[in-house]
Amino acid sequence: MRFSLRFLFASFTLSWCAISANADNWPQWRGPSNDGISQEKNIATKWSKEENVLWRTPLPGPAGATPCIWNNVIYLTSSENDDLVALAVSTADGKVIWKTKIGTGNQNARVSEGNSASPSPVTDGKNIWVFFGTGVLACLDTNGKVVWKFDVGERFGKIDIQFGMTSTPVLDGDAIYLQLIHGRMKMDDKTRTGQVIKLNKDTGATVWLQDRVTDALFECKHSYASPVLYRDGKNEFLVCHGADCVTGHSLVDGKELWRFGDLNGPTKWNSKKNDPTFRFVASPLVTRGKVIVPTAKEGPLVSLTIDALSGDCSAKEAAVSWVLPRTPDVSIPLAVDDLLYILHKDGKLQCLEWSTGKEIYMERTHTAQHRSSPVYADGHIYFTSNDGMGTVVKAGRNFEIVSSNNLGEATTASPVISNGVLYLRSYEALYAIGTK
Repeated sequence: MRFSLRFLFASFTLSWCAISANADNWPQWRGPSNDGISQEKNIATKWSKEENVLWRTPLPGPAGATPCIWNNVIYLTSSENDDLVALAVSTADGKVIWKTKIGTGNQNARVSEGNSASPSPVTDGKNIWVFFGTGVLACLDTNGKVVWKFDVGERFGKIDIQFGMTSTPVLDGDAIYLQLIHGRMKMDDKTRTGQVIKLNKDTGATVWLQDRVTDALFECKHSYASPVLYRDGKNEFLVCHGADCVTGHSLVDGKELWRFGDLNGPTKWNSKKNDPTFRFVASPLVTRGKVIVPTAKEGPLVSLTIDALSGDCSAKEAAVSWVLPRTPDVSIPLAVDDLLYILHKDGKLQCLEWSTGKEIYMERTHTAQHRSSPVYADGHIYFTSNDGMGTVVKAGRNFEIVSSNNLGEATTASPVISNGVLYLRSYEALYAIGTK
């Protein structure tokens, strides 16, 4: 009996250690729970190009892809002149472990606001999956060797989207999920392409493909948002966002389970006139029984109740818990405790009650374009601006800027937190921020 107890205690200790180690990973761009929340403590709240910089690693070119982390390795994608590459970087000292060329044909969007290295990589610790705006999707092992690679445009139809396909794939179990929402940007052309796709993560083989039908026209056909997977023990589905609507799809076969449309005006949910350039960039936040739905161009932000979603809910009042007249343009909302934080592109931070949508405050942080999404750790909210200003705000009902930290390097990737360290990816370098 003594041996058995000792064996059980040892087994429990090893299991706990494995869980604890995994808790520090940041395997996808919105973190371990896909909601921008970190359970880490004592994260640095002040930095500059010198202060609290553990290391700085120059990168081969600009990109907006948020890194992912597994144990002691950071994985990220980047442009390198015309090439598109994947890199592995050591968390210990910032040294580049390997760099692998995945493709060519990098294209800049809006001069310097983005490029073909905008989708973020995902990892399960055994492999890394990378996607680029050109349509190239690849799986690499932890040594940087390509396991499989193909062009989604060649397999599923030519990608036709103004600024390149920026949607980040979703990794879940043995599958990779994609949303490809695009189409010809011509007023007299009603053709469009909307597809929801499940791939085998180990081989890249197509498990299923479902067409996603909409009535979107012109630029509204284009979606730069990413799909989000939701699972709560009772409900599970993939949320796809774009072409004037948000939809939920079965993980088994991709069939549409629910839909909420009428997001482009004039409708009950959006009183503004119809906008032919109403293309979605910000992805939904799906957590705690709600889908928080961003739109575009000063359109609404809609809070949906998951338990009320079935079929076409576009006119179903019971599905809507509240509507906010103004949406974030690029940043994903962040829910912490009983509050929801919305970072607008002009640097204003809006705080709402989670359950009612009532505004608590709307305050300016830094006057510049903001295209990263906020993250939370240990009582603080972190986000960055296009000109390299990193802002830390105290979470809670009282607005308080804890610090404003200028790197002076263009930044559109979201912050990442792992193992007590804050990682910031600028167009020039990757930074590890921590108290020495």
